[in-house]
Amino acid sequence: MKTVAETLFWLSLASIFYAYFGYPIVLWTLGRLWSRPVQRAPIRPSVSLIITAHNEEQTIRQKLENTLALEYPREHFEVIVASDGSTDKTEEISRLYSPYGVRLVAQRERKGKEAAQRLAVEAACGDILIFTDVAVVLERDALRNMVSNFADPSVGCVSSEDRIVNAKGETSGENFYIRYEMWLRRLETQANSLVGLSGSFFAVRKELCEGWSDRLASDFYLLLNAVRHGYRGISDPYSLGYYRAISSTEGEFQRKVRTALRGITVFFATREILNPAQYGLFSWQVISHKLLRWSVPLALLCLFLSNILLLGRRFYLVSFCLQSLFYLAAFVGYSCQPFHRHKLIKIPTFFSIVNLSIAIAWWRYLTGTRQVLWAPTRRF
Repeated sequence: MKTVAETLFWLSLASIFYAYFGYPIVLWTLGRLWSRPVQRAPIRPSVSLIITAHNEEQTIRQKLENTLALEYPREHFEVIVASDGSTDKTEEISRLYSPYGVRLVAQRERKGKEAAQRLAVEAACGDILIFTDVAVVLERDALRNMVSNFADPSVGCVSSEDRIVNAKGETSGENFYIRYEMWLRRLETQANSLVGLSGSFFAVRKELCEGWSDRLASDFYLLLNAVRHGYRGISDPYSLGYYRAISSTEGEFQRKVRTALRGITVFFATREILNPAQYGLFSWQVISHKLLRWSVPLALLCLFLSNILLLGRRFYLVSFCLQSLFYLAAFVGYSCQPFHRHKLIKIPTFFSIVNLSIAIAWWRYLTGTRQVLWAPTRRF
């Protein structure tokens, strides 16, 4: 029994290490041996910027003002607000901006984010479609920077880099995790292609929106569709999207569950992308970044339970104590908000929230739940 427990312990530990550290190390090595730089150029194709909204009367005006201040030739730039069955003044406020070239497309019933985006895609005139959420604040040159990447004929879609700050401008556990994700995206861009886009601010060639699905997360699905058509997705460090930290730990947790569930749904709906004979390096990336990352909650559970069976040896006793302290810190950080800001607390808290949310997402997926409707995350 102890031999089996010890094998399970080390396999679980190796799986967790690879998911968070081994995969980036391999990407870094590949990037040094065979880099794929992006050939940027100051091009100005026609652009349709699509803002998806549901009951955003408190923030839609600010978003539109920020959007209309972006530096891009007005004759090549249109703004479309896609309302997902809003019942407040979101649509009324959006119509006030029609003299400035803002168009509104609205579905009367709430059908989900992707359904609203599809209406906007069908109405869009631009060659490049840029999708953004109301909560994102963009710098004046964000549009020019993002579009310049499409001068490279290998690029099918472009993701922003995210920046998270709270009301006082302080970093949070989420900010640490976001910085890790942005670093990983840079490594993927350098080595080959992204595996996922930032759902709140990304761009795609319009022809890649064919076969649009109202039930699959657009940020993940469009990236996979780009790869299927011979393109790649890249992360642009010059296109930044600024977000306020989520207003509650519970809200942060529920967002993670929704995001993981939507990602798992897309993954199993596009399983052909796992064929290395057709997609080569990208198939390995999807398995490493998505499937193995989503398997970490199971590996954490196996690591902890197998450790209990090995407490007779000093190394495993120390390991068990360290794991217990880690989860205790996470519990304190989640339960007691004042402690959440401490550096030794916020990282275990956010790591645990992420993996618990993935575990719940797996349970919901396996029991038949699908996340179609979309609730914008409320931030400070």
